[in-house]
Amino acid sequence: VRCDAQFLSLCQSVRCDAQFLFRLFLSYDAVMMAEENTILSKFKDFDASLVFSAEATCAPDSTLANEFPKVVFGKRFLCAGGYIGYAPVVYELLSNAQPEGYISDQLMFQHMYLNIDLREKYRWKLDHRAHLFQNLFFAEDDVMVKFDANTQWIENTVYTTRPAMIHGNGPATWRLNALGNYLFDQWIPGRGCIICDDDSFTLQSKEDAEYPEVLLAIFSVKPTPFFRRFLERVAELNYPKSRITLRLYALDDYHRADATQWLVEATAAGYKNVTFISTDSQLTERQARNDGLHSCLVSNCSNYFVVDSNAMLVNPDSLRLLIEQNRSFLAPLLTKHEKLWSNFWGAMTKRNFYKRSEDYIDIVTGRKVGVWNVAHVTAVYLIKGITIKKYSLHYNGPSWFYLDVERSFSYICRKKALFMFVTNCHCFGHLLETDFYTTTQYHNDMYQIFHNQKDWEEQYIHPNHHLYLSKSVSVPTPCPDVYSYPLISAKFAKQLIEETEHYGQWSAGKANSEVRGLTGDDQRLSAVDIDFKQIGFEDHWLHIIKSYVLPIQQRVFTKYESVAHSAKHFVVKYNQGSQYYWRLQQDVSIFAINVALSESRTDNQADGWHFSRYNCSVLQTSIGHTLMHPSQLTHWYDNMQISEGTNYVIISFIGT
Repeated sequence: VRCDAQFLSLCQSVRCDAQFLFRLFLSYDAVMMAEENTILSKFKDFDASLVFSAEATCAPDSTLANEFPKVVFGKRFLCAGGYIGYAPVVYELLSNAQPEGYISDQLMFQHMYLNIDLREKYRWKLDHRAHLFQNLFFAEDDVMVKFDANTQWIENTVYTTRPAMIHGNGPATWRLNALGNYLFDQWIPGRGCIICDDDSFTLQSKEDAEYPEVLLAIFSVKPTPFFRRFLERVAELNYPKSRITLRLYALDDYHRADATQWLVEATAAGYKNVTFISTDSQLTERQARNDGLHSCLVSNCSNYFVVDSNAMLVNPDSLRLLIEQNRSFLAPLLTKHEKLWSNFWGAMTKRNFYKRSEDYIDIVTGRKVGVWNVAHVTAVYLIKGITIKKYSLHYNGPSWFYLDVERSFSYICRKKALFMFVTNCHCFGHLLETDFYTTTQYHNDMYQIFHNQKDWEEQYIHPNHHLYLSKSVSVPTPCPDVYSYPLISAKFAKQLIEETEHYGQWSAGKANSEVRGLTGDDQRLSAVDIDFKQIGFEDHWLHIIKSYVLPIQQRVFTKYESVAHSAKHFVVKYNQGSQYYWRLQQDVSIFAINVALSESRTDNQADGWHFSRYNCSVLQTSIGHTLMHPSQLTHWYDNMQISEGTNYVIISFIGT
């Protein structure tokens, strides 16, 4: 209750000064936006001796709501978060106050205000339209930051007023923090972030032993695509490993093998310490994350770096850049590829769910660059060890309302007035899409082209494929109108072979498609093969054709505009023990591609493709390379008999 003996003593010392004004507000969640002369002028416009702020809700006792005078336009209910009045009036009001029995000073003042005699005696008014006081709770969207050439201010766009004090009361502190990003010359249009480099430093000239120590906590709580590549990117961070203590929390067994193998490599790489916490620990996610914080505390770590398995840190300098920024809590901005989904929220609803802030898109797309005080972060962030201790951080969340682990942590940080910053001053990486990841196939990452195409492409498209998209690079023609270029990576070839062998239902080298549930147009020529439909890869392959084959096809077959329609596409297997050659045939399509999946053949293996019309053969096609050629009338072909080993090839008929 803000009417204790010390405050009353202050009031008493000036109680006889009829012109002395008291201005009271909560300093930890409020900012002043006007000079004293402006505040005095606004107060005098009320023609009152005492003015309290107003808000939209009647708290803490909603049963009093009907007793408040009705307001045609403006906020109706008294809020004790800010008030201003002449010293004699404030002193008399507080001297007569009886705070005993009230759960808050606000409830006490509300009861006093509802006494019409006291209201008239003290000429007591409420600031219904935010001329002096702007309470943000249940009014978060009423305000916005405005700029001119020299300054910034907060405007209430509902009442067209410029409040002198902004109060982030209740759960609305996040809104005050968001507004603060632009106030007091912190960020200025045309100049950008003014304070981003304040208190920052550089590590680049330091010796390894001078780098701050880091506890790096990696969390894998569910199956995640490209997990092995994620771990590799963590290992590629440009930071002395001798200064990093590593803790890997793998709370799902799906990645146990990759995690175990990588930890062996990490131990050999020279990390200060390596600890593996698996499902054997029986920790929940909440318990595991609390354990990470506790580990930082007991080890007195300088920095605690959290990285979840959906955060791809492509920039190897990410950790160093975050430390150099020198904030108590800082997250790098990550987004899902070509989406607005990111690892931070600029605003939130009353129930702690996502809400888009007015500057969210500008920050995510980089139209605004800076270090931003935000409402919620996830996936990857750096916290100073002393901050964890000072604020007693944990992931437990409120007892009265269930929040998931991530929102619980942000709630605790906001509740304890710990600013969570996110920076987009550098490009750090991106988020993986994990919601559609399934584990039903043998190689599940291979099926991620629709949801994580950027990461998929890095793994599965040949590293030289992009060269042949340029008109300045000619596409080799080993035979007339037969074009050869790299398409898929060796990893794709290897995993596709393993995927088909794991499926195992190869045709017997004759037209037995009915046995495998393939009828009509799905029936194929006699071959030992597996159709892409059988392994659930048909749509994925058509997308590969559209994205990576057609652009080159349109370069070389310039008059043909194809659509990504492929009537037949399958993996063919041939060896001495079963089908050892591909008989002469014409493909029932406009053009076709044959993609080598096997390792390069040796000189004594007479394997390759022969085009009979031109009496031209292509031998020893490199793994991942494709032969693209017209079909039907001109390019009848067969393959030369294999003499040893087993070869695999993708056959795809396009544009029937």
